[in-house]
Formats: sequence, structure tokens, C-alpha cells
Amino acid sequence: MANPRQLDKRRKSVKNIRKITRTMELIATARFKKAMDRASAATAYTDRVTQLVSDLMKSGLTVSHPLLEKREKTQNATLLVLTANRGLCGGFNGNLIRAGLRQWDVLETVADNVTLEVSGKRGVGGMKYRGLTASQQFLHFEDKPRYDEVEVIAQRYLNAYAAGELDRLDVVYTRFINPAKQEVAVETLLPLGSLLGDAGESSSEASSEEAAAGSIYEFLPSPESILEEVVPTSFKVKLFKCFLDSAVSEQIARRIAMKAATENADDLIKSLSMQYNRARQGRITNELMDLIGGVNAIS
Repeated sequence: MANPRQLDKRRKSVKNIRKITRTMELIATARFKKAMDRASAATAYTDRVTQLVSDLMKSGLTVSHPLLEKREKTQNATLLVLTANRGLCGGFNGNLIRAGLRQWDVLETVADNVTLEVSGKRGVGGMKYRGLTASQQFLHFEDKPRYDEVEVIAQRYLNAYAAGELDRLDVVYTRFINPAKQEVAVETLLPLGSLLGDAGESSSEASSEEAAAGSIYEFLPSPESILEEVVPTSFKVKLFKCFLDSAVSEQIARRIAMKAATENADDLIKSLSMQYNRARQGRITNELMDLIGGVNAIS
């Protein structure tokens, strides 16, 4: 028969763990709402800037920009994997690491030199465990990534691409679609032509007809000067959007994982309480039987 004292001790331990998981669930919920507001606010701006550059490319104007030109041969490629600094968020980090490993194999087949950069302690440790060491590690991003912090990273990529030191940049992150759906995404951010091509395909037929008839924009002073500002900005805001999506998806994953852990703790507490009551009743019954047996023996 189970020891009631041990069952009670285990039940108290599960109750303490439940308090922790419940608290983490509430914290993740609060952080998720704030992160979702930031991601939603950036979505419209990011989509509009990307669409603007795509329209300029398809407007029939003879404009060009180094960031829009594809290299004939991909010599240097960089893979950026966005993970979390902490665990306890289900399969969030594991899915990103597996996707990063698959994309690493793809880049090795098309590029002569591939460099790995990782954001998040979990991704750094996971990649290192699998034999890949990150040349750049970003461990300061939490649930509120700032634009100025991401802009420093983006500007380094832009300078490397303009100098010919970088030919392709792939980013592995978790795309936020809605609170009920997030998915691991792999996007090629440099050169920008591939990304803007996808945006152009999603434009309406009306916009395509207007672009074919002629430019729908008037440029002052010139298209080249405007592209010089808009094209780098589109890359920076897109990279920032990747960090925002990763942050909000992490909080959603942690909230779901902690909610499931709390519910499992509730079920375990109920099971332990039933076992405890049965063991306690059994021990009381045995003591009563012993007492009755002693009374009968002396009577």
C-alpha cells in the first residue's frame, strides 16, 4: 500500500510546480499581447514599402540598384536563424534548428562559402551540439526587439552585399500569421529581387494594368534618388519584421506549453489526491481492525 505521507509530499511538490507554470502562462500571455501589437503595426508598413519597390521595378522605368541585382554566382552566403534565449516553449526552438540545418545543407550546394549566424541562446547551443558554430551570436533580443538594434545588423549585411562580400542572405524564423497559426519560414532577403518578386506576384490585376500602361508615380527629383532611400529601408524593415514575428511566436508557443503543463498538473494533483485518500482510509481501516482485534483478544 502506498505511503500517505509520500503521496502528500509529492502532491505538494506538483502544486508548487503548477504555481510556476501558471505564472509563466500569465506572463507569456501579457508579453504576447504587447508583442502582437508591435508585429501587427509593423506588418502594414512592411508590406507597403515592399509593394512600393516592387511597383517601381515593374513600372517600366529603367532603374537599377545594387541590392536588386542577382549575382551570377553565389560565392558567399549567410544563414541567419532566429531562435529564443529561453526554453519551456514547446517545439519552438527545435523546429527552427531543424529548419536551419536543412537550409544549411541547401546553401552548401549552391554557395562556395556559407556562414552561420544565430540569434538566441537555444539556437546557438543547438547548432553547436550538431557541429555548427555560429560566427555571429545575438543574445540580447528578448520579447521587445528594437528597430535600432536590428538596423545595425541590417546595415552590416547591406555593406557586405554592396562590397561583394555577401551574395545571398537567408533567414530562418517563425512567421506570425495570427494568434492561432504560426509557421517556420525560410526567406531569401538578399538579393531583394527574389523577395520583391514574390510581393509582385501577390499584387492585384488592376495594379499590373496600371503599371503596364505607364508609371503610376511621379518622381522628384529622380527615380534613382528615391530608390537609393527606399530599397535599403525595405530590407531593414523586412528584417525587423522577422525579429518581431519571432518574438510574438515565441510567446505564443510558451503560453501554449505552460497552459498544457498547468492542465497536466491539475490532472496529476487530482490523481494523487485520490490515491492519498484511499491510502489514508486504508491505513485508518487497518488501525481500526488492529484495535478491534486487540479488544476481542482481551475480552
